[in-house]
Amino acid sequence: MRTVDPARRQARRRHIINAAAELFAAKGFERTTTAEICKATGMSAGNLFHYFPNKRAIFHAVFEDDEDDGVTKAERLAAARTADDPWTALLDTVDLLAAPAMEPLVPALVMEAMVQAYRDPELEALLSRDNDEEQSTVITLLRNAAAAGQIDPALDPEGTAAWVMALIAALYTSAATDPSFNPAAQLPTLRLILHRFLRPETAPKPER
Repeated sequence: MRTVDPARRQARRRHIINAAAELFAAKGFERTTTAEICKATGMSAGNLFHYFPNKRAIFHAVFEDDEDDGVTKAERLAAARTADDPWTALLDTVDLLAAPAMEPLVPALVMEAMVQAYRDPELEALLSRDNDEEQSTVITLLRNAAAAGQIDPALDPEGTAAWVMALIAALYTSAATDPSFNPAAQLPTLRLILHRFLRPETAPKPER
């Protein structure tokens, strides 16, 4: 009986995902054909469908949690929620969530996923689950940071988290729609905005 090498299978799946992602980013999901994916991967359709049942399954796989240095994003978020220094963990989490925007293909893929989610309930559920986990982590860190006196305790954690997530999302949409926008160059500005928005005011107020 032929045995399957899990590492080889995973490598082949990753090869397919990477090749298809370039096509999806350049042409969109609908205009990308299975034949083009086969050509980009150097595989026959039969071989391709051995790893994925259809084109949509490949598109979904592009957005599934993947390991970075052996650690998934979900594991990094879980560790952040229990960090001893919630303010530093919050900034690190913002960096974690913003990092994919620096990659050339990702902003366009994210925009395409938003379009496809309207007609694909399974993809919409995947993206919503991912977003909920990210926002929940930011809310937890804001609460912990407020309790530790690291941010303004008057801020509502849920509403503030929504603004933090909106600022991160702006990196993706701007990078996808404006060729001159450099998300890596704008990340320090995002961090500065968070400092000024979240940190408690320490300077004395002028007398009226």
